[in-house]
Amino acid sequence: MQIKINQWLLPLFVVATLLVTGCSAISVPNMEASTTTPSIQTELAAKYNYLPKLNGKAIVVMTVNASPITIEVDGINAPITAGNFVDLVQKGVYDGLAFHRVVREPQPFVVQGGDPQSKDLNIPLNNLGTGSFIDPKTSRERYIPLEIKPQEATGPVYSKTFENAGIEQQPVLPHTRGAVAMARSQPPDSASSQFYFALTDLPFLNGSYAVFGYVTQGMKEIVDQIEIGDRIESAKVVQGLENLTVITN
Repeated sequence: MQIKINQWLLPLFVVATLLVTGCSAISVPNMEASTTTPSIQTELAAKYNYLPKLNGKAIVVMTVNASPITIEVDGINAPITAGNFVDLVQKGVYDGLAFHRVVREPQPFVVQGGDPQSKDLNIPLNNLGTGSFIDPKTSRERYIPLEIKPQEATGPVYSKTFENAGIEQQPVLPHTRGAVAMARSQPPDSASSQFYFALTDLPFLNGSYAVFGYVTQGMKEIVDQIEIGDRIESAKVVQGLENLTVITN
């Protein structure tokens, strides 16, 4: 699950093609914002009932290089994506994992980590980018649907990019500097545990990748200084854990 830049030119003529490889995907139903009626919302909630959901906001503090990064996680506009992240934090999945991809040249792009394979120190960093979270309850990879809410919509679009859904609006949670979003492979419903920090505004990713929160403290001092191989010493939910809903049976 690794973001690869095929082209990255200077502003005013940016032509960027992203391919994030290495994961298979689950099949989930498509739903556009224009058809998000209460009945469809209920059906959708039932369809994704097995996934954690964050019904509100939460604060996660991630420690890297002995310094805290504070992330506000938005379960109001991305309940499944945010719920998945907070659940993995609460389970300790991110503790000890490495950042395996850092792109700052020729322009700032992303810092990416969260591959569970990186907990094994014997795996070379350049072999990372394809790992997913294995749910111990099922012994299978947990994947989540692409979930992006357009502005003025009553709910998110699921399983489709805005381009494929014919949506011209901007997302409620855009790729501005400090955005935290899920990395995925080419199929839209293939995000699992890998995430990235946006090092600058990345408007060409809007509507294609799911932002679920923003760095509120530690961006310049810590995130901007992360290098390949740096590890997440710990990640803790310090506020809003009561908003997390997890089905245990």
